[in-house]
Amino acid sequence: MKNTPFKIFILDDDVWYSELLEYHLSLNPDYELRKFHSAKDCLASMHERPNAVTLDYSLPDKNGDEVLKKIKELNPDTQVVIISGQEDVATAVNLLKKGAYDYIVKDEDTPERLWNTINKIRENASLREEIIQLREQIGQKYDFSKLIIGNSEAIKRVFSMMDKAAKTNITVSVTGETGTGKELVAKAIHYNGIKKQSPYVAVNVAAIPKELIESELFGHEKGAFTGALARRIGKFEEANKGTIFLDEIGELDVSLQAKLLRVLQEKEITRVGGNSIVPVDVRIIVATHKNLAEEVKKGNFREDLYYRLLGLPIHLPPLRDRGADILVLSKHFMDAFARENGMGKKSLSEKAQEKLLSYSFPGNVRELKAIVELAVVMSDDEVVQDHDINFTANSADKDFLATERTLKEYTTEIIQYYLEKYDYNVLYVADKLDIGKSTIYRMIQNKELTTF
Repeated sequence: MKNTPFKIFILDDDVWYSELLEYHLSLNPDYELRKFHSAKDCLASMHERPNAVTLDYSLPDKNGDEVLKKIKELNPDTQVVIISGQEDVATAVNLLKKGAYDYIVKDEDTPERLWNTINKIRENASLREEIIQLREQIGQKYDFSKLIIGNSEAIKRVFSMMDKAAKTNITVSVTGETGTGKELVAKAIHYNGIKKQSPYVAVNVAAIPKELIESELFGHEKGAFTGALARRIGKFEEANKGTIFLDEIGELDVSLQAKLLRVLQEKEITRVGGNSIVPVDVRIIVATHKNLAEEVKKGNFREDLYYRLLGLPIHLPPLRDRGADILVLSKHFMDAFARENGMGKKSLSEKAQEKLLSYSFPGNVRELKAIVELAVVMSDDEVVQDHDINFTANSADKDFLATERTLKEYTTEIIQYYLEKYDYNVLYVADKLDIGKSTIYRMIQNKELTTF
């Protein structure tokens, strides 16, 4: 906005006075000025979309009320500053109600007051333009086709479901393996939906200790527990009128599932340690790597909450089931990495492509990104060869039985491998290996396992 001329029309039948205003405003080189001595000529030029009009209230061909109304009809965004020879408070109030930005009485201070008013109009216009640009950027950033790269039928089905979700406020449940992009889908649905101007709040349920999750979600009152030195609103209140994304919802403790169900049914929360009921209006998106239907059968998840959260289900396929999308994503990540690091674009050799397509990618898209970025660095020319591609997990699989170990040593190595593979998510690894999470915590405490 700074380099764009700020267009101002000066409408005044007094030639000398209009020239005075023009001279004063022309001291700012960013202002583009035009003078008019009749309402007819000025209104005929409104297609030029001026940012502001200074309007003499007493014109020979039309009165100020009529001109103001017509300007606002032709261009609602144009700000009108009334300049009048009469200090009439009632008239001024009436014109301000009808959309005038300011009412200035003609006297020796008029040019200075007008200068300040136009500066404020320009500042506000710059802010509006910045907000519009930011909203456009957010929309582009979370455009479905730019967010999730691919052309496979599996991904096209995901796009279709995301589009349906964005058009309503239906609860959405996103499932998929670690690294498939569940949170990105949640953001895309929000920022392309009808609540996109409202807050988006994300909560990773698995990352919050059991004793703190209730306070984190619903807030607490001062003195509710040791350390509660002041009132704190929870994530549901933060997300009011917008969207709350509950990641890894399958890890929510059964004791809190009943409270969450009540919040969803009643659309109200009560802070920990408080009695006041706080109404909340939020759109719910949940995600999990678990099969919640199986968790219901095991008694780990409430059936009534399960059906309440199911809503519109979106399943993100693992990368190994997306075929040629692996190559499409590889090119996208390689080009982005080269651009960010000031490098020339690189391509994949035929053998490199075959190597990527033959791998199972247990870490999904996240793992592919890391692998191809490293391959770009390792490549000595503009074509990435198969030997530039390193599958750390694959190498670990092949070397696993190369050395004889005790069963305990094998067990430790397996758990360590899965912890590293899944970002040290103890709950997920315990579920994956079908062992107790207390076993892993005990081994970490005994320094048999490392967590960094």
